[in-house]
Amino acid sequence: MSANLNIPTDRNRVVVAMSGGVDSSVAALLLHRQGYEVVGVTMKLYDIDQADLPDYYRGCCTIDDVEDARAVCRILGVPHYVLNVQREFRAFVIDYFQREYESGRTPHPCIACNDKIKFSFLAQRARMLNASHVATGHYARIEPDGSGNFALRRGVDADKDQSYVLFGMRQDQLAATLMPVGRYPKPQIRRLALDAGFPNADKPDSQDICFIPTGDYREFLRERTDEKPGEIVDAAGNLLGQHDGIQYFTVGQRRGLGLSGGPPRFVIRLEPDTRRVVVGSEENLYHDTLYAAPVSWVSGEPPAPETPVTVKIRYKFAEAPATVTAAGDGALVRFNEPQRAITPGQAAVFYHGDTVLGGGPIAGHEPQPASPAANLQPANA
Repeated sequence: MSANLNIPTDRNRVVVAMSGGVDSSVAALLLHRQGYEVVGVTMKLYDIDQADLPDYYRGCCTIDDVEDARAVCRILGVPHYVLNVQREFRAFVIDYFQREYESGRTPHPCIACNDKIKFSFLAQRARMLNASHVATGHYARIEPDGSGNFALRRGVDADKDQSYVLFGMRQDQLAATLMPVGRYPKPQIRRLALDAGFPNADKPDSQDICFIPTGDYREFLRERTDEKPGEIVDAAGNLLGQHDGIQYFTVGQRRGLGLSGGPPRFVIRLEPDTRRVVVGSEENLYHDTLYAAPVSWVSGEPPAPETPVTVKIRYKFAEAPATVTAAGDGALVRFNEPQRAITPGQAAVFYHGDTVLGGGPIAGHEPQPASPAANLQPANA
């Protein structure tokens, strides 16, 4: 596949990843108006039985989604293709999702999809179509940073900003990617679609995990993973109960523990080696440090030690002020104030103003002793 990367590209041709939603449709519209030669591509990520979908389903990959994308391309007068990436999506997103939960971590599948599917596999296919760029409907901005590199910045619509799930983009990927809707608020995107006569102008936004139509990820895991029972214990190691598998638990969880009586209890830690679920009080959920690894730095270089940043530890969480210090292949974050439910597997993303500096999956509260980062020496020391 790598040999195809030498195919000459047309600097005016762009492949637009079109899910059938309004955002990617307007991305194609904006680029078409700017004079780009647009090629619409809808990726078939997984098989879905449309007859079994609940009324509230807001995912993708249905026949209607493909038809919406095709209709938009027809209105614009541009070609539209369907690309089957089910094998890649299974390997890099669904299998990863299952492995993480089985290992006591809480994954974010959209990050894996962006990293492995949209900005890797699709970008390679774009080169085969002689296109120089891939475009998406993400609410984020890619801009020159004044030093010859590209910066990844928040979308102007703070309520729709998706920069959190894009922290892993490298400089070569930023240089070959366009995100035109990131400069617009969502209401204006819908008006543009309506004025253009798009059939999906009022289509609801996608929600939750696209490959789990019911939204019940525990049931999804129950059908696909082996249950390995274990103990539920308190912070002192006292036995409180039994569970069917650590994949059904996440840090901060209160409901579904199967414990009765006593004060409120929350999952404060998962121990995959012993298959123990450790519970404690609300107070036990708060910590003022985290270690993330491996960390990707957008510029390609880590910042100076103890750089002031704001850090987001979940997609929907508010950012918190902290300092970040590169350490080996990871980074140590020290928060100004303790944060609730810092969850291994979720991403910690570092911001300086509206610019994404980098990020990585949360590994714990401190580097592991065996980690080369344990001495906390800056990566650029």
